[in-house]
Amino acid sequence: MVSHTSRRTARGAFVATAAVVAATLPTSAANAQPSADDALKKYNELSEQASKLNQDHLKAQDDLAAKQAELDKAKNDLSEAQKAEESLRGQVDLLTEATYSGARFNQISALLVSDSQQDFLNRMSAINILAADNADALKRLTDAVEQADTATKTANDATEASKKLLAEIDQKKADLDKQLSEAQAQYRSLSAAVRSQMAQVGDTSNISVPAGTAGAALQFALNQIGKPYVYGSNGPNSWDCSSLIQAAYRSAGVSIGRTSYAQAAAGRSVSRGEVKAGDIIVYYSSQSHVAMAVDGIRAVHASTEGVPVKIADIDSIGPISVIRRIEG
Repeated sequence: MVSHTSRRTARGAFVATAAVVAATLPTSAANAQPSADDALKKYNELSEQASKLNQDHLKAQDDLAAKQAELDKAKNDLSEAQKAEESLRGQVDLLTEATYSGARFNQISALLVSDSQQDFLNRMSAINILAADNADALKRLTDAVEQADTATKTANDATEASKKLLAEIDQKKADLDKQLSEAQAQYRSLSAAVRSQMAQVGDTSNISVPAGTAGAALQFALNQIGKPYVYGSNGPNSWDCSSLIQAAYRSAGVSIGRTSYAQAAAGRSVSRGEVKAGDIIVYYSSQSHVAMAVDGIRAVHASTEGVPVKIADIDSIGPISVIRRIEG
């Protein structure tokens, strides 16, 4: 078992920040002002929307990478098909040229020019071989032309799809930037006391992690506590929710998808009552946020801008969509 002894506290969920702040701030009349609660609630809503747009943008980038790989393969297939077509066309041309140069024989001509029965049989054998070669070459040429046509269509389709994905990525990036701008403006409108509370690291208890892949992944995630959340960041100095989970399992030797959408399909499904250390917990019907279980009660996650990577109550983070187990 490995012990996590860092004094950094855990990171709260961006949609649960209002509840956390309400529970931890002094209950003076000033802190109980509805306008402060409304401002924080609005920030959480904007942050949740930004998180989804961030995952959408990341997914579009993954889709483009996959489509580019498909395009590269299609181009390679097209090149090979064209080379095969060129080679076979040359062979057919040689056979055709030989035919018109008098190299084509038939049974009568073979009989007339043969010096003996054996010579006749030899000539007939050569005629049959030539005919078979010609037919085979023609068939292979036809197949090569068809393959080249198919590869050309695939390459053209992949090219058009890539262009559409590039345009989609640009639009999603613009949407994300707009949403981030609104969320950041709302964050700046929060009181200093609220922002200070959001920046607290939280849980400072020692945590023992299990042996094996899940334990190694969890230890990595715990080691990131206190680092800032940045939309689209891949570490090592800052994270978004899904990059933290991906990096944690990568450190344990397991490859999972970059987005919370992909992670919602990783491993196998487990119920809320079965949750144990290292399980991936995906939140909201949109599956736009993800955390890693510390145990059956707590989870570590990168929640939102203004809040460091920290530990929170599993059920306080948001409505759970799916829980996935990578190991076991």
